[in-house]
Amino acid sequence: MIEQNKIVQLVEEKLTDEQFIVSINVSPSNQISVLIDSFSGLTIDHCVKLSRHIEGKLDREVEDFELQVSSAGLSEPFKIHKQFEKNKGKEVEVVMNDGIKLEGILKEIDDAGFELETSKREKVEGHKKKQLITRIHRIEFDQAKTVKNSIKF
Repeated sequence: MIEQNKIVQLVEEKLTDEQFIVSINVSPSNQISVLIDSFSGLTIDHCVKLSRHIEGKLDREVEDFELQVSSAGLSEPFKIHKQFEKNKGKEVEVVMNDGIKLEGILKEIDDAGFELETSKREKVEGHKKKQLITRIHRIEFDQAKTVKNSIKF
């Protein structure tokens, strides 16, 4: 079986300062899955170059393997802290462990969690029309089931 640490080392050799590893999985049958992201965006060419680099360093004669290198998609939930940093200031969708869904702007991020700024029209006493109310929600990472980019057309 191919060691996961070896794959991590090979990937890190090719990443720039802007790029980072989201996840690397190696199954017992040597199915290697590498998921990367970048603060400045990734193209298919980045993934192809990384795939060729890894494939060139592994010997199929010794161990057969299947390799998949891809970028973290917009619709995929965030898995690591750097993805939160990358999306600071952007609109995200948060599904809490209890099923409550929040949409808002990702504000501050620290080691324990993040702040989400939501805006919603609500009835306010003394006003005839609903008023736009903005709230800041403090969410610990273990309270959120999923956090991902909010995509609107």
